[in-house]
Amino acid sequence: MSERIEDIAIKMVSGGKGLLAADESTATIKKRFDAINLVSTEESRRDYREMLFRSEDAMKKYISGVILYDETLFQKAADGTPFVDVIRAAGGIPGIKVDLGAKPMALFPGETVTEGLDGLADRLAKYYDAGARFAKWRGVIAISDTLPSYGSIKANAHALARYAALCQEAKIVPIVEPEVLMDGVPGTQDLARSEEVTRWTLQIIFEALNEERINLEGMILKPSMVIDGKKLRKASVEQVAERTVKVLKETVPSAVPGIAFLSGGQSTEEATAHLSAINSGYDLPWHVTFSYGRALQDSALKAWNGKKENVAAGQREFSHRAEMNSLAAKGSWKKELEKAA
Repeated sequence: MSERIEDIAIKMVSGGKGLLAADESTATIKKRFDAINLVSTEESRRDYREMLFRSEDAMKKYISGVILYDETLFQKAADGTPFVDVIRAAGGIPGIKVDLGAKPMALFPGETVTEGLDGLADRLAKYYDAGARFAKWRGVIAISDTLPSYGSIKANAHALARYAALCQEAKIVPIVEPEVLMDGVPGTQDLARSEEVTRWTLQIIFEALNEERINLEGMILKPSMVIDGKKLRKASVEQVAERTVKVLKETVPSAVPGIAFLSGGQSTEEATAHLSAINSGYDLPWHVTFSYGRALQDSALKAWNGKKENVAAGQREFSHRAEMNSLAAKGSWKKELEKAA
């Protein structure tokens, strides 16, 4: 595997492949396991991730890399093979979530800033030695009639840019993830408000990236789509695609090799449909693909249900969703394919 960050970045987003976000914190995966009445232990978390990572059909054909959590990066499969080696054997690139979470921002009610810069250079060196070749940092942007504030966007943009600089210095590709919350306060923003906030956020972020001398050809952008609030949800697939592409073309330099969307509260099929519409209807200067967590995992988690005898069923579900999103990354997904499956 090439060690140039520009080459790694291209490999992460091209060929109709996308990223599996398996970087749920211990607290988050506990919530997912609670839904299937499974106790979250190191062993159960290992078994679940191993089911996904050993799904050879999905991993070899549709997944370019996996975003891991700190525990998972150093974890081994039941037979003692490091997960990093399992992912590499399937042709994937191991990555790592490095932020320490969005915390309430002092003097900015209702807004957060992501922490984790302290000691990050040392952690990145450790992660590189363990096999990680890309990283992820999520900045959370609240949205309402009055939020976000310039101060909160600026603070999160600065943190994202400093993180990206540290990554590139460590020969690790940074995924820059600004998420404008579709279920933010109160979750009723219309498409125009979502478009306005997303544009403003991306403008400030790319200003910060340039100020910090980020090599744009050696990074990936992981934005939210321009979508109306979770309590509203009136926009059509075509409207979401049109507004999203408009904002990206206005704000994202063509030097960025790829955009890997987060699914951000969308249903499994919505996330696929929106991605396909973006890729099928527009001439885009970047590779545009997926970096999905729940939208890739939900059906597989339910099919597996924490039972060894259901591993094959879980892998079939995971492979199907990965294939659907790979088709969407090529702009060729159709709803009938879901029914056929």
